[in-house]
Amino acid sequence: MTQEKKKLSFWQIWNMSFGFLGIQFGFALQGGFMSRIFQTLGAEKDAIPFLWIAAPLTGLLVQPIVGYLSDRTWHPRFGRRKPFFFFGAVMSTIALFFAPYSSALWMAAGALWILDASINVSMEPFRALVADKLPESQRSFGFVVQTLIIGIGTWVASNLPWLMTELGASNTAAPGVVPDSVKYAFGIGAFVLFTSILYTILKTEEYPPEDLDAFEREKESKKGFFPGLKQVFQLIVTMPTVMKQLGLVQFFSWFAFFTMWSFATPAITEHVFGATDTSSAAYNTAADRVGNYLGTYGLVSMFFALILSLIASKIKINRKLLHLFSLLAGGLGFILIYYVSEPWMLHSCFALVGIAWASILSMPYAMLSGSVEPQKMGTYMGIFNMFIVIPQIVAALGGVNFLYKLLFGEEVIYTMTLAGTLLILAGLSNLLITDKRATHD
Repeated sequence: MTQEKKKLSFWQIWNMSFGFLGIQFGFALQGGFMSRIFQTLGAEKDAIPFLWIAAPLTGLLVQPIVGYLSDRTWHPRFGRRKPFFFFGAVMSTIALFFAPYSSALWMAAGALWILDASINVSMEPFRALVADKLPESQRSFGFVVQTLIIGIGTWVASNLPWLMTELGASNTAAPGVVPDSVKYAFGIGAFVLFTSILYTILKTEEYPPEDLDAFEREKESKKGFFPGLKQVFQLIVTMPTVMKQLGLVQFFSWFAFFTMWSFATPAITEHVFGATDTSSAAYNTAADRVGNYLGTYGLVSMFFALILSLIASKIKINRKLLHLFSLLAGGLGFILIYYVSEPWMLHSCFALVGIAWASILSMPYAMLSGSVEPQKMGTYMGIFNMFIVIPQIVAALGGVNFLYKLLFGEEVIYTMTLAGTLLILAGLSNLLITDKRATHD
């Protein structure tokens, strides 16, 4: 018999999602400033995507396995998803703290690898927790609340190096050394990451499996690594049609955002501010400003998610059309960066990107959650995350460098034009989704 799930209050949903604040602190500092660290340590612009490659490659393997293991975990005290939250939090905190102290490119790339893999150990079970805890009628609302928290984290974390500079931390350092403002920002991020995930662990109770005896029998029948790997592979082969259709949308979306994370700092510091010397005050000031602009997309995604949460809690929404138009808005924002004549105009561009980001972090998961088996939700969420990491791998292996030069030209600012084009393709790909269970609440 299907377990009846009671509706939760806003604050109950907030508490179970609060750990995403820390996860997003990690992602925002990683996405906004790892390329700055790479450049400081001597990386050429075209080499930056390759330095990111270990993280998505690991995610390709880690996330389905973590999802599978969390589906098969239950402890009366520690629950199902919470042990993975905790382990990921510990490892992410260590990697985030030490990343800006890297003295060589291989050390920074290694820190990014550990950081990204560890964050994903926590993140995918958070996605599954929404489906575990909430009835179908609240799932869009639940994913949107997660996005609201993510928006807060993105905005605050992206502005931390600038804030540290304003508070008196040095924003410049010797060649090959990361400034103190960035080191302090990463230290604060590490603290927030750990404490926010711990808050969710302490404040959230999980439901036991619907049929505990059947759950234990199933677990006993498939002990060991290879049976689990076989089941993950079987679910990949037999994935629902909706997941495949969403996979195309995700491919273009995450290729676009990987392009932004890799190239926003070199593209904007060079094209808008004319700063290329990574040890100069002009470059580091410009790089802080890029963090401000990236914070704008987080801030707007927060407000857009707040509006969506109010709408989703009151009326049914067409997830497909909402996602389509949100991605088109983000694509326009990226394309307009090329035409910016004054730095302040970048806030408007990234505001449009924020609308897309809010939708990317909620609508695909809401569409997917109604189309897969609840008892395998964690595994499916891990498999679905493959559509996030595969485009990043393609981009890192030369996809970004090849496409922006082939389609637009040699200037690094054309990476933002490429990102915009890809988001528009992502938006249009939503037209392929026809299952009304996915597209409507």
